[in-house]
Amino acid sequence: MKKVLFLAAGLSTVLVLVLPFVGGGGPGLTTPAVADSGPAVPALASVSSVLAPELGAQSVASSFATRARSLVLDAPTAASAADTTKDFEHLAQKAVPKPLPPVDAAGAASGTTERRATLEAAGGSCPGYGGSSNSGAPGATSALGVGGTTSDDLASFAAEYNAIRADNCLPPVSYFVYDSCMEARLFWMAEDPSTDPMSAWGHIGSVRSDGAPSVGCDGNLAGGYGNSGSTVASKWWYSPSHQASLYRPGQGTGGVCIAFAMTHGGVPNEPYDFTRAAARWTGC
Repeated sequence: MKKVLFLAAGLSTVLVLVLPFVGGGGPGLTTPAVADSGPAVPALASVSSVLAPELGAQSVASSFATRARSLVLDAPTAASAADTTKDFEHLAQKAVPKPLPPVDAAGAASGTTERRATLEAAGGSCPGYGGSSNSGAPGATSALGVGGTTSDDLASFAAEYNAIRADNCLPPVSYFVYDSCMEARLFWMAEDPSTDPMSAWGHIGSVRSDGAPSVGCDGNLAGGYGNSGSTVASKWWYSPSHQASLYRPGQGTGGVCIAFAMTHGGVPNEPYDFTRAAARWTGC
C-alpha cells in the first residue's frame, strides 16, 4: 500500500509539471476546459481519486500516456500541407478582364479580328482604354451669332474616339486640340444666308450662295440635328473613307494629335442643336 501511495505522489508531481505542455496551451491547472464538448477532464487536485489501490502502477502510467497521446494533433498529410501553399485569397482578388465587345462590320473592315488574334497568339492583349488630355476650347461666337466649339464638345469627342479605338484593339491617342482654322471654315458654312442647310456644305472648293470666298481649313466633316462630339466620332468610324483618314488602323499614335472643331446653329434659322463638325489627324 505504501508503494502505491508513493507512486501516486510521484505521478502527481510529474503531471503537474508535464501536462500543461502536452498538446499546446489550454486551461489553467484549476480551470475546467469549456472549449471541448466532450467529458471534462478531472482537476489535478483530484488525481488521487482515480488512482484506486486495485490499479497497478503500470496501468495508471499507461492510462495517462494514452490520454497524453490523444491531445497531440496528427501531422498534416502531404496533400493538406501542399494546400497551405496556395494563395487562394489573392487568386480570388485578381481582376477579371473586361470582355471585349463583338466585332461589328466597321471593326471587321478595319482588321479588328486579326489584331485581337495576333495579340492573343503572342500572349498579349489589346491596349485598352487609355486616358487622354485636350487643349479645351473657347466657346467663341461668330460675327453673326453662330456658336463655336466648347470644351465639352472637345472632351466628348475625345472620349468616344478613344473608346472606339479601345473596342477595336487600336492604341489610344493621347492629345486632342481645338482647331480655330477648321472652326473658321465651319462658321463660313453656317453663315451662308440660304435656308438650305446643305448650301456651302463640303470641302475646300464648295461655294456659298452669296458668293463669299471660302476661308479656313479643311477636315473630315459631319453634321446635322442632335449631334455632339461623341456622335460625330462614331459617324466617322462607320464611314470607310473617314475611318481611313481619321482613325488610320494599323498606324502608330506616337506624336499624334487629333484636331477638332464644332459649330452650333446657323443663319438664317438653324437652331443651336444643328451642328457642323470637322476633325483631322495631325502631329503635335
